[in-house]
Amino acid sequence: MVKKDRKWKWMEKQKGAFEELKKRFTQEPVLVALDLDKKMRMEVDASDYTMKGEDRKWRPVVFLSKSLNETEINYKIHDKEMLVIIRGLES
Repeated sequence: MVKKDRKWKWMEKQKGAFEELKKRFTQEPVLVALDLDKKMRMEVDASDYTMKGEDRKWRPVVFLSKSLNETEINYKIHDKEMLVIIRGLES
C-alpha cells in the first residue's frame, strides 16, 4: 500500500501482480452483454459477512460482491440468501 511517508516502488512483485491481473481480466469467464431473449439463471451465495452472485458454467453477464452491514450480518441465513437474490435482480 502507498502511504504518505513511503514512495511507490515498481518492483518484480508489483510487475508480477499486474501481469496476473491482465491475464485474469482477459481469460474466461469474460462478461457478455445481457440478451433478454435468452434463458437466464442466477446463482447466489451468502455467508456471515459477504454475498456473491456468479455463474462459471454459463456465460456471466455480471459479478456482484458486497459486504454486509452490521444489521445484515445478524440476518438468519435464509434472509441473507433472499437479500442477495434481491440485490442480484436489482443489478
